[in-house]
Amino acid sequence: MSRAGEQLDALLALMRTLRDPQGGCPWDREQTFASIAPYTIEEAYEVADAIARSDLERLRDELGDLLFQVVFHSRLAEEQAQFDFADVAAGIREKLVRRHPHVFDAKGATDLAQLHVSWEAYKAGERAARGARGALSDVPAALPALTRAAKLGRRARRVGFDWDSATGVRAKIDEELAEIDRAVERGERAQMAEELGDLLFTVAQWARHLELDAEEALRAASLKFERRFEAMERAAASAGSALGTLTAAQWDELWRTAKSLSDKRQI
Repeated sequence: MSRAGEQLDALLALMRTLRDPQGGCPWDREQTFASIAPYTIEEAYEVADAIARSDLERLRDELGDLLFQVVFHSRLAEEQAQFDFADVAAGIREKLVRRHPHVFDAKGATDLAQLHVSWEAYKAGERAARGARGALSDVPAALPALTRAAKLGRRARRVGFDWDSATGVRAKIDEELAEIDRAVERGERAQMAEELGDLLFTVAQWARHLELDAEEALRAASLKFERRFEAMERAAASAGSALGTLTAAQWDELWRTAKSLSDKRQI
């Protein structure tokens, strides 16, 4: 057996021990699919964060945490005689083979555009086999909001409901901004929230038309802001200045310096 196989078997055995009704861990024994689902989502975010920070050592650890979530869910299902980890691994292997006829079937498409069409056709067939109804019926509600908005837009596009170009989406953004402004002028908070949602949804579609990932773009912008703010904190501390005492002009100077350093790839 390979080292990977040995380690995986050891992890599966550890999970069985943790869930053992007699000598297992009380916390692990009381968990359900629903109770650990938030941890599964959190671990996926931790993986993405490690990648964004180019921290490969941390990425290794976070991938282990995410793998443990798969093992945990699989064990719960095994206890209910539904499926086990081997079924999960076999299922994804079979799916990938099925979705890559260009690799495993000499008659499969080889052109990138053809591959995309083939891939979408296979996924559509799989959704139909699961009994999914409607183009949007199985888009997960738990996806990050911008990611889900883009996915909804892609699904709608498949049946012909979409803007013709990025230019049309950009015009819609101006329209949504104007609607927010009117809601703000009237002080209608519920309407403001609704219009803000429409704006964010439209921005996600604009990113999609530009072939950009809105979720990733926002994540990168947040990380950039975090790094620049930390640089401002360090600069203020070096000058002996408390953050709460800084004037608007001092904040602006610190920000310009942090931004300059960032542009030079120093932070």
